[in-house]
Amino acid sequence: MKHAPRRSGPLGVLTVESRVAVITKFESPLEIWKVPIPELEPGGVLVKVDAATLCGTDAHRWAHHIPVDLPFVPGHETCGTIVDSNGPVVDILGAPLKTGDRIITSYLNCGHCYWCQISRQTSLCTEVMFFGAWHPTRLLGGCADYHYFPPRASLIRVPEEVSSPLAASAACALRTVIHGFDQLGAIANHETVVVQGAGPLGLYAAALARDHGAKKVLLVGAPAGRLAVARDFGADDVLDLEVVTDPADRLKWVQDHTAGRGADIVINCASSPAFVEAIAMARRGGRVVTIGVAGDGNITYNQHLLWKGLRISFVVMAEARHFMQALDFLASRRNVFPFQKMLSNTFDLEGTGEALRGMAAFREIKPVIIPSS
Repeated sequence: MKHAPRRSGPLGVLTVESRVAVITKFESPLEIWKVPIPELEPGGVLVKVDAATLCGTDAHRWAHHIPVDLPFVPGHETCGTIVDSNGPVVDILGAPLKTGDRIITSYLNCGHCYWCQISRQTSLCTEVMFFGAWHPTRLLGGCADYHYFPPRASLIRVPEEVSSPLAASAACALRTVIHGFDQLGAIANHETVVVQGAGPLGLYAAALARDHGAKKVLLVGAPAGRLAVARDFGADDVLDLEVVTDPADRLKWVQDHTAGRGADIVINCASSPAFVEAIAMARRGGRVVTIGVAGDGNITYNQHLLWKGLRISFVVMAEARHFMQALDFLASRRNVFPFQKMLSNTFDLEGTGEALRGMAAFREIKPVIIPSS
């Protein structure tokens, strides 16, 4: 790969190379490498990473629960400040961007296939390119000093009211949940929503369900510290998975809250096996949205499932508009929900491995990597 000539960003800081946190062996300490800044393609943008937040996908890749080639730089939730671009670039609304602007970005899609042009489901594009799983020399992970945003990504300007760590979380957790609510449709003010999972997806889902006018928001998850945050994010009642271990008891809890009918809406932000419980928890004619992908789960299609009349949606990442909507939600609801409570500990680049171990052990909700700290 050709490398870019020596260039300088704001404050005269030379950006000839970048430190990157590299996973060279699964479930092992990370290494810090220095790699040259790659040549920017026309329309490509280089950002200085202000904050990169980690999510369950990063922990699953580190543990090799999700296939990925070694070595790679983790981190697909990145907020950065533009330091360079190859030619003029604009944000998702067509407004010019300049050096010093803070941005997040959607994933890349081809722009010319059936899913991009006809069905307008760009997250299903067969050439979609996500971040956080590529060789270090490509500089396509957030756990680094600098992150390269190639052309064909939609760049979204970060509002002044939104901190860089929260903006980073919008680039995966919140935008995915917003995509799920887009598929879900309107929530009536008499409806009960059950959220499975107390991680970032589940917490954001609880906040959105409350914001969308649900009569009651229930959340099933663990550990206890996350459940306390869930109440702050709008959950009316919570159920601790570490205390109530029998699925039958969890189902009864939901039924007790809904006069025996089951939930109008169940949002699975936990795992594939939890999807089986989601179907049981939903009332006849209810709606189920599944976002959690961890683990293996099998569903047996039978007459009982047919006659339940459920509407089921599966969420795959998000469209560019959902990234912008996520930032708008954080900005407009910052005085309604204590979003900052989701962010757990802050780590420097060398602490990326510790942050991943904390995610894998559920000690962290949303750890923040600040490379410059």
